Amino acid sequence: MKAALMSIFLLGGLFFFSVGTVGLLRFPDLFTRAHSAAKCDTLGAVLSLIALMIYSGWNYPSLKLLLVLIFLWTTNPTATHLIAKAVFLKKENRKNITE
Repeated sequence: MKAALMSIFLLGGLFFFSVGTVGLLRFPDLFTRAHSAAKCDTLGAVLSLIALMIYSGWNYPSLKLLLVLIFLWTTNPTATHLIAKAVFLKKENRKNITE
């Protein structure tokens, strides 16, 4: 049961990493690419870390993985949002200068 559950989470993480990579290659502009990368990367990492937590059982390394999971869950979307906002503001400033 443990191996099956771990495999499901690991394959789910691999799926989302793959979908995020395809999104980076196929989407036309920075904002859609950033959205694809942020959502899929975060979910893929979370599912993979959950699979590692199941593999190691409930012990001290599992607690460390949980802390990494929480850190990734908060920093990945925040960093992507700030990068997209900086690009948007840079485009707006260029637009205002040319007017």
